[in-house]
Amino acid sequence: MKQYLEIKSKHPDAILLFRVGDFYETFSQDAIDASEILGITLTKRANGAAQTVELAGFPHHALDTYLPKLVRAGKRVAICDQLEDPKLTKTIVKRGITELVTPGVSINDNILNHKENNFLCAIHFTKNICGISLLDISTGEFLVAEGTKEYLDKLLGNFAPKEVLLERGKKKLFEEYFGSRYFTFELDDWMFTENAANDRLLKHFETKNLKGFGVSNLNNGVIAAGTILYYLDSTQHTQISHITSLSRIEEDKYVRLDKFTVRSLEIISTMNDGGKSLLDILDKTISPMGARMLRRWLVFPLKDEKPINDRLNVIEYLFKHPELKQLLEEQLSLIGDLERIISKVAVGRVTPREIVQLKVALSAIGPIREAFLNSDDISLKAIGDNLNPCADVRDRIEKEIQNDPPVLLNKGNVIKTGVNQELDSLREISHSGKDYLMKIQQREIEATGITSLKISFNNVFGYYIEVRNTHKDKVPAEWIRKQTLVNAERYITQELKDYEEKILGAEEKILSLETAIFNDLVSSLDQYIQAIQRNANLIAQTDCLLSFTKAAEENKYIRPNVIDSDVIDIKNGRHPVIEKQLPLGESYVANDVKLDSKSQQIIIITGPNMAGKSALLRQTALITLMAQAGCYVPAESAKIGLVDKIFTRVGASDNISLGESTFMVEMNEAADILNNISDRSLILFDELGRGTSTYDGISIAWAIVEYIHEHPKARAKTLFATHYHELNEMEKSFKRIKNFNVSVKEVDNKVIFLRKLVKGGSEHSFGIHVAKMAGMPQSIVKRANEILKQLETDNRKQGISKPITDITENREGFQLSFFQLDDPVLSQVRDEILSLDVNNLTPMEALNKLNDIKKIVKGK
Repeated sequence: MKQYLEIKSKHPDAILLFRVGDFYETFSQDAIDASEILGITLTKRANGAAQTVELAGFPHHALDTYLPKLVRAGKRVAICDQLEDPKLTKTIVKRGITELVTPGVSINDNILNHKENNFLCAIHFTKNICGISLLDISTGEFLVAEGTKEYLDKLLGNFAPKEVLLERGKKKLFEEYFGSRYFTFELDDWMFTENAANDRLLKHFETKNLKGFGVSNLNNGVIAAGTILYYLDSTQHTQISHITSLSRIEEDKYVRLDKFTVRSLEIISTMNDGGKSLLDILDKTISPMGARMLRRWLVFPLKDEKPINDRLNVIEYLFKHPELKQLLEEQLSLIGDLERIISKVAVGRVTPREIVQLKVALSAIGPIREAFLNSDDISLKAIGDNLNPCADVRDRIEKEIQNDPPVLLNKGNVIKTGVNQELDSLREISHSGKDYLMKIQQREIEATGITSLKISFNNVFGYYIEVRNTHKDKVPAEWIRKQTLVNAERYITQELKDYEEKILGAEEKILSLETAIFNDLVSSLDQYIQAIQRNANLIAQTDCLLSFTKAAEENKYIRPNVIDSDVIDIKNGRHPVIEKQLPLGESYVANDVKLDSKSQQIIIITGPNMAGKSALLRQTALITLMAQAGCYVPAESAKIGLVDKIFTRVGASDNISLGESTFMVEMNEAADILNNISDRSLILFDELGRGTSTYDGISIAWAIVEYIHEHPKARAKTLFATHYHELNEMEKSFKRIKNFNVSVKEVDNKVIFLRKLVKGGSEHSFGIHVAKMAGMPQSIVKRANEILKQLETDNRKQGISKPITDITENREGFQLSFFQLDDPVLSQVRDEILSLDVNNLTPMEALNKLNDIKKIVKGK
């Protein structure tokens, strides 16, 4: 316990798995936590006369089963192993931490999701510009950037790190900016200094400066990157030769998608259970590397015309060459997770089976390279040029490692025959042992006349002869009795002991020789790490392009015309996700949308609930995003002028935990949009302003649309879906605002949704019809119709003829036309309520006051 407490004191915030013999044990609070998370038994053990200590453990070979559960529960886990053979020491066994596994630092397959990166993130805060660095130790990808808190928020949302490192004392500041959904860990402030970071990075990369990585001017980002390497040191992850470069995230290369947009367009995940995201529709990838890269491509669409068209050219080429497409499908299915396998080589955690998978992957790259070099597409030729089948490595693995080795090296039979002469002769001894034992058994049966005599082996006393009790009187005197069973006796002989030493010695030597040959092979792979990482990246790109091709073929997408202009012109566009979820036999109603900066900059779309306004907005953004990710799109034709930012304000959601109402959330998001727009932005507003009273909402919506239209430098293309029919008046005063509505047909007092976008505004919202369809009680539907007629009669003469600034003058009378307060009794009720001191009112006083108000109303 003294040894345990000493090691635990160095990692007080981690669950310590303490190796004792064949078990990993946890003690005290760790045992209580582990038993709850893992569902294992919690026991108590006396620890001296003074106290008992809680205890919970599991067999050491079950580590891969239990470790992921602890990490997924957000725990840091320190693994403490025995550092020497207990047989060779007479004192307490030497123990030490061999690995500290945290949510952001893991290379265990059971913890990692093969379709997602597992990023560890570090953030360095300064007053204006913050630095951020991201590392996936399982792939070796190391990224750095710096920017405003808004930009960091976007990166955190898109990269979704599993753990964030902060300077001690900065956690509150982090949560204030980015929320509390991330797993954070605080580090000493000395790690967050420029000198310390530079020293650690230069030591790792063995360079004189960081200029070669293009990051030397990102001081805050470099500090964050250095912090990550120090953290790897402290968690005992020192074998990191697969981290071969530091890349900057180039903000100006990608379309800006903030976290609201990624969430509301449901690009990666859905807001509702059972729904489908854009990723679900487009992800036809075969390899894990491809799946991870595709996520990145969708949240980081490109802004530059050439690389977009390069991707589109490849898709077109694959469409025209089905034989190449088929070859890619066959070869990619053989490659597996090349990126993570080569990382395991670097950290010395690769298994024999993974080494064979590496050979299979390198063999599969050969035909792909050949096919690309013979293609007519420039991009495919370039990929072919850069692919390296690493023939030397492939051939050496083929020559030395069995084709179907065990997962674990210590199970033996990993190395092929003919690789090492000594190994072959030892195997001969080991394998001929069975024949030798059979000979001894046959000889002894003949010598003693005991026909049921048999020779067996167990771990306690090795080889033995078992004789049934009926024959024990025939046992020779020189045999030594070792064990008595119910029906038999077990004996050993000097001959068996000598043979056992020879056999077991051979097996130990075989294992040590196999281990040495295997480790030599693994260390020889170090020089190929960069080449194989490059292969993995190129294969991932190929997989993504093939995935886009298959999605386009399956869903009848077309090639968009992506050009450097300010026009978005989509003919018969469809929503890529909704069209896949329609009931059988129902086809999606396609729509045209045209936006530009000169004649139709802002489209105001009115129409009833359920008519398809939101779907139309989202499909326009998704088609634009897909085109700029280099994917074919669901439309008849699409001319996409490059956009630099896509903003959405779609759907209402409270953020009650932070004390923000629907309206506050809505205004925050709208403010973020208006402060960041440019003439190349695409903005989608859906029902803006509905979180407040009608005329407040109309006023804000009008003012926002007016601002976007009148902005001298930023004529952002905007789709504005609204229920406020008053906004249709804007078309008369502003030349680049156009009214459209999603049409419906009213037949026999029933509404048929045509879902077609047509020119002109809409007069009705048909909200009461929708309520009726939802199963609202008849009495409520009837009463709602009566109130609607009354309101329409009262307000018909008061359209928006005044400027928007005057619209709220008579707001109270306007909005509350059937709750007029000029009635003296209602005024009295209002005064009673206003005079209440709610904070100091007891429940009984509140009930009495309610009773008084009831009497006033009854008196009326």
